[in-house]
Amino acid sequence: MRPLLVLNVVGLTPSLIGADTPNLQSLMVRGGMRPLRTVTPAVTCTVQSTFLTGLPPSGHGVVGNGWYFRDLSEIWFWRQSNRLVAGEKLWESARAIDPAFTCANLFWWYDMYSSADIAVTPRPMYPADGRKIPDIHTTPADLRDELNARLGMFPLFNFWGPKADVVSSRWIADCARHIIDSRRPTLALIYLPHLDYNLQRLGPDAPRIAADVRAIDALCGQLIDCANRHGAAIIILSEYGITPVDRPVHINRALRAAGMLAIREELGRELLDAGASTAFAVADHQVAHIYVNRPDRVTQVREIVESLPGVEKVLDAHAKALHGLDHPRAGELVAISDARSWFTYYYWQDDARAPDFARTVDIHRKPGYDPVELFIDPTMAVPVASIAWRLMKRKLGFRTLMDIIPLDATLVRGSHGRLTDDADKGPLFMSSERDLLPSGAVDASAVRDLLLAHVFGESLAGGAAVGVGSG
Repeated sequence: MRPLLVLNVVGLTPSLIGADTPNLQSLMVRGGMRPLRTVTPAVTCTVQSTFLTGLPPSGHGVVGNGWYFRDLSEIWFWRQSNRLVAGEKLWESARAIDPAFTCANLFWWYDMYSSADIAVTPRPMYPADGRKIPDIHTTPADLRDELNARLGMFPLFNFWGPKADVVSSRWIADCARHIIDSRRPTLALIYLPHLDYNLQRLGPDAPRIAADVRAIDALCGQLIDCANRHGAAIIILSEYGITPVDRPVHINRALRAAGMLAIREELGRELLDAGASTAFAVADHQVAHIYVNRPDRVTQVREIVESLPGVEKVLDAHAKALHGLDHPRAGELVAISDARSWFTYYYWQDDARAPDFARTVDIHRKPGYDPVELFIDPTMAVPVASIAWRLMKRKLGFRTLMDIIPLDATLVRGSHGRLTDDADKGPLFMSSERDLLPSGAVDASAVRDLLLAHVFGESLAGGAAVGVGSG
């Protein structure tokens, strides 16, 4: 076995490789790079599950970053148990080849309660007083104290929200280097999210993106040096490319206007009542699962959604099968936006009646993905003082809402989820091992076997890399 380091550099595309990425450029020259044909939806949880199982969403069941749990009549995003992912995982396949194989899964999603040897993932504490306290969940459990003592508390508020920046990726990189040096896993899976933030906030064409690219390249350089010290092969890959957008599509508002949504009022605020609705959408970037509780209304719902500006297509049962999305967790219909658009979860018609969590960073309570959480409300007169005052009240024991997030979806300038029209703007697969790269693009479903080939060689891995992505 040869050790392997895999860096999942979120949002990295061939178009970003150049003068601002000397470390990645050097690795590409040493080995090679191929475009990566990702899956639909091209979102974190779905793509990573395909990477690690070799299965489409219809096989592993992760149809998005969240979905409607029909048996609970509730929408849940960003669950963490690995038991939600069907199929044999990469590290399980590797152990069948050689029981001495070990895997460190560092911040890839669905990291909790998996069979990986080492795991580190965000797991905030939520005391009953309403606070959110940064923390991590680890396997083995005592690794948590070791990492906190060595690196300090995981910077959760730099991992997502208005403060999201390179600090969280730097912590993950430092964590990875410590684990590689101290545990020597055969395979280290490392998630570096930094590019994701400003690519969504500002869009990929913003001048500021160059500094973000340089920052992530520097972290990659440190990890590449670490891999070289240990004689490890190196793979750099990404899940999706983020492309410019300027049109939010309020799909649930359209369904509400057609009488499809049920709303429950609580203390003057409106909550989506999914179980009582005829139809509703679970928005996830540029893809939305549309759940229709009345089978006789599917055609009508499809006509409503297809008529919305910004909707490129709506997948029915047959089209879902063609896209590998024919799974019970998927919506009866799946909407895909056009290149310049993306779907909001917004369902209220009056901002004064929006739920209290809408103006907060609350990834678990919102019934859809909300990239507006990356912004501070621009109408706040003195944002720093306003935030400090809210934090002070919390420290004094008062229940205080951190209502600092705007409700203006037009602020978002980049999105993903649909397949990009230009491969140069899409995800990539880069390897230090030129001989193990296929001749053409790499399918997301082939990544698992390519990783096994890098550890064991093509013959022991079952010739997995032969003919991959030749089209």
